[in-house]
Amino acid sequence: MTSIDPYARQIAPVLEKAGFSTAEARAWSAERAVASADLATDNERFGRFWRATARFLERLPAHAARSADEQAAAEQLLAAARNARERFLSLHARAVYEALTEGCTRFVRADALCERAAIAYPGLVPDRATMAREMQQPLRAKDGHEIDQGLLLAHVLADPATGTHLCHAMLLPREESLARLSELERSGVVELGAASVRREGRASIVTLSHPRFLNAEDETTLDAAETAVDLALLDPATEICVLRGGPVEHPNYAGRRVFGAGINLTHLYLGRIPYLFYLTRDLGCVNKIYRGLALREVTPEETRGRTTEKPWIATVETFAIGGHCQYLLVMDYVVAASDAYMTLPARKEGIIPGAANMRLPRFVGDRIARQAILLERRLDCDSAEGRLICDEVVAPDALDAALARAIDNFTGSGVVSAAGNRRALRVVQEPLDAFRRYFAVYAREQAYCHLSPALIANLEKHWVRRQTPRAQTPL
Repeated sequence: MTSIDPYARQIAPVLEKAGFSTAEARAWSAERAVASADLATDNERFGRFWRATARFLERLPAHAARSADEQAAAEQLLAAARNARERFLSLHARAVYEALTEGCTRFVRADALCERAAIAYPGLVPDRATMAREMQQPLRAKDGHEIDQGLLLAHVLADPATGTHLCHAMLLPREESLARLSELERSGVVELGAASVRREGRASIVTLSHPRFLNAEDETTLDAAETAVDLALLDPATEICVLRGGPVEHPNYAGRRVFGAGINLTHLYLGRIPYLFYLTRDLGCVNKIYRGLALREVTPEETRGRTTEKPWIATVETFAIGGHCQYLLVMDYVVAASDAYMTLPARKEGIIPGAANMRLPRFVGDRIARQAILLERRLDCDSAEGRLICDEVVAPDALDAALARAIDNFTGSGVVSAAGNRRALRVVQEPLDAFRRYFAVYAREQAYCHLSPALIANLEKHWVRRQTPRAQTPL
């Protein structure tokens, strides 16, 4: 009797129940690549296995139409291909990144990096056609191909050289921002739909606006928010930046300003928010507020480089939930209404709350941070714990006056030392290398969270059952 590969013997019964033959299972198993030290060789070897896996998956019904046996087979196939990607990247992540960035001479953002990798290394990450199919599916009907993007980015960020280079790329001004800068200089305002930037005296006011969804963030808001942040930092006529939420439409808060409701749970459940949203947001928009805009010719490390940066003030009206609470952790000053509150409902959402796991303990200590992240503890702005995050808490009708005073306090004597002081704080609190290492872990863990059955179950338990199609209500 012919010897059977132990792996084929293990997986053959699972594939047979889904309609594949034992011979097919053995042939597929035989395609599994043995890694070498050569990138071109392994690209071909592993690519054959990934293509064979894709062909098997194509023979199965779509996720929503699979039987239990067919879904079990799909999970085995996907897991095997993912294990191969981990092995491939463990050996070649740096070489892959260098090839995709022309020896680190070009700055490529995370989303574009994944697109380039899909072309240069077929099967390593989902290609454009696969992503188009996935984005048409609700979250519960996806096969999780975006996890492979997370694996690539995790390996890139884990390497000090490539990870720092990617962080540098994500801190550069967007091309769209540079194209709109003359408009801002000329008129003092740029409207971007989901965000705007307006010059008011010596301050750049960035307003987030997604009124139907309580200013929640999603795939329709992120580009506008980052462009507005870029423009606020680039405006040569201002010395300080302000982040605030605009008025909303929700009947419970109609006409009131809301700082923001975090991630758009409606779009998340419907599968419209891609995994790369998380990495683009935190490596780009949020990190630019914290570190400023990088220069192309100088690495943005506090001990070596220079950045274009200004102090930031946030005004918290009504609530700051999830991602909007995360914004507060990179601000230089927070003014809050006395009736506002903050939450990080990560457990109910089923995802990791950005960099809050790294930053929140600096403000409130480890115990309260764990309670907020793991046990949904609400922090009222006008409380002892809330005041560890909020610098000034005032009556709701006094917030605009408090903001004006804060702007005057920051700019009254000039802010020539602001950038230097911010760098000096960061080098101790959160140097770029610590940030890079955190997001190497985050990239992988968030990918699995975003596509996990647990996230879907959490949404259906805590949110879907009590929603209308019109707007989300805070968790």
